[in-house]
Amino acid sequence: MSPSEPPRPSATLAIDELVRGRRAAGLATLHLGFGEAGLPVPPGLADVLAAAASRNSYGPVAGSVEAREAAAGWFGRRGLVTGAEQVWFAPGSKPLLFGLIAALDGDVVLPRPCWVSYAAQAALLGRRVIPVPIPAEAGGIPDPDRLDDALSRATAAGACPGILVLTVPDNPTGTVASPAALAAVCAVADRHGLVVISDEIYAELAHHGPSPSPAALLPERTVVTTGLSKSLALGGWRIGFTRLPDGPLGKALRARLAGIAGELWSCLAGPMQAVATYALHEPAGLRGYVERARRLHARVAAAGHARILACGATCRPPAAGFYLYPDFAPIRDALRHNGITSSSRLAAALLERHGVATLPGGAFGDPDGVLTLRLATSLLYGDAEQRHLALADDRPEALPWIAGGLDQLAAAVAALTGADR
Repeated sequence: MSPSEPPRPSATLAIDELVRGRRAAGLATLHLGFGEAGLPVPPGLADVLAAAASRNSYGPVAGSVEAREAAAGWFGRRGLVTGAEQVWFAPGSKPLLFGLIAALDGDVVLPRPCWVSYAAQAALLGRRVIPVPIPAEAGGIPDPDRLDDALSRATAAGACPGILVLTVPDNPTGTVASPAALAAVCAVADRHGLVVISDEIYAELAHHGPSPSPAALLPERTVVTTGLSKSLALGGWRIGFTRLPDGPLGKALRARLAGIAGELWSCLAGPMQAVATYALHEPAGLRGYVERARRLHARVAAAGHARILACGATCRPPAAGFYLYPDFAPIRDALRHNGITSSSRLAAALLERHGVATLPGGAFGDPDGVLTLRLATSLLYGDAEQRHLALADDRPEALPWIAGGLDQLAAAVAALTGADR
């Protein structure tokens, strides 16, 4: 997309609207295309929000002192000593990512595949995108063995690499880069003078213990973005925040963000600042909620992974959040007999012929001829009552509505390959 072209609709939001339209028209649709946590509001937060409803005045652009101090303590408990002045709040982490790219100099280096909005935001700001394939083991970072060469070639071609975006844990693959691979990537970024934006929105949902942060490896040049949309299932409440580095870069970014945020979003809504303050102090009820959510996501994603492998696809084992990113290349010949030769055709066939909504790998930067899809297993959790039951169950993957959705996905893939005959 060139700066003169209008931006395309976000692929994730577009598929959600499409599914809503299909369901309104009476078409049964299994929705696996949208990255929503799919869980009820955690205990206590609705009361905090209601009590803060009268906070209808504009607040500080960076967020209230109370919210920023709570966030600083939250980062500190995760091994990143942080001052309140390093924290900035916004209505979601997406505008923060846009504001940070706008505030920083240079073109944007992205792992491929990666979340749909990074490249779109770079294009809106007139920045080049320098894609680097992810390693075989996990997504969210570029292959460290190929990154240095890609940067050198991009510079020789006239690009000016300045920003490296990492996602730890990753969307779309649902994996976590190893500490060694992350350290290798940070070493290359250090040699080339890149600023790292580390999107850590899924860090609280790592299935097997804490995920590594680039901020611990390259502290003076790493910005961390996160929010409450995934760990606390508050996507619609739009609470995002960032940790700026200490030192000269952080000071410069605070000054630039003040201007950018002041013109784009003014401040995080007052009631949401109250919610953030309460949530980031991590009362026991919320800690228990996150633990149960993490277990639920891990078990259902693992069950989905088993179904995908049984269909003949390959797929990295899920290690965080609620995504799977299967590659159907091993059954390419069978799919070709049904006219399916690309990720977009595969996603379209699943939706149009079998009512299963997914997102094609092409939406995340993969070449369209690659037969990859992103699946969001969190959308299997059901209606409001069923979500509470899923959160409390020790074997949620066996609940009939969840197991039924996974079986429907497997049956749809089998039908496309002829394996059901």
